[in-house]
Amino acid sequence: MNDTVDKLVIFLAKRDGIDKLVKTFQYVSKLVHWHSETTHPGAANRAKQWEVASGLSRKAFRTGRFLTGFNTLRRSPGSTQTLRLLAVLANSGEMVYFFFDHFLWLARIGVLDAKFARRMSFISAFGESFGYVFFVVSDFLMIRDGYRAQRKIVESEEESKIDAEASIRKIRADRVMRLMAVAANIADLIIALADIEPNPFCNHAVTLGISGLVSAWAGWYRNWPS
Repeated sequence: MNDTVDKLVIFLAKRDGIDKLVKTFQYVSKLVHWHSETTHPGAANRAKQWEVASGLSRKAFRTGRFLTGFNTLRRSPGSTQTLRLLAVLANSGEMVYFFFDHFLWLARIGVLDAKFARRMSFISAFGESFGYVFFVVSDFLMIRDGYRAQRKIVESEEESKIDAEASIRKIRADRVMRLMAVAANIADLIIALADIEPNPFCNHAVTLGISGLVSAWAGWYRNWPS
């Protein structure tokens, strides 16, 4: 029990940890609003207010986050030329997303003219979608490379059994984390597409709610202290 509490404290001390918790509130309240809109209008209205407040607080909390893309590229540019190119494209899209998200937030709270909100939302969502596509491709390439490395370890007779098992465990753990990243990025891509090109599927409350929770919980898993 104490270990779980300690991990929760560490998790919530991170910017991403708080973001995933508030994102859970945001999309749970969206689903509650959809479910109770016709039967319990009062509860639905409160859920909608909670959703809007959560969304705005996440935008405020992400102030300056577009700079993390530069740091990511500086620390981990990629092991091959292809992965380096994918990293540049993915992080560039994410930086556009976070940068213009500042202006969307300011428009939503009334600091900037509300007429800018739709335009900023489109640019932010377009950058987000652009980045997520390349993040997903990069993760799939890394998963493929992991399978190849695992196969070589299994077939090799040079490593001891203990070293081989340790290497395989590390590869499997990395694979799980990358699959979680893929799930989160695809879910967020669906949410972004709802802004870029509104359509009955992506813009449905259930689609958005489930996508948001998949993204939040996959991120929760990735950021939970090991």
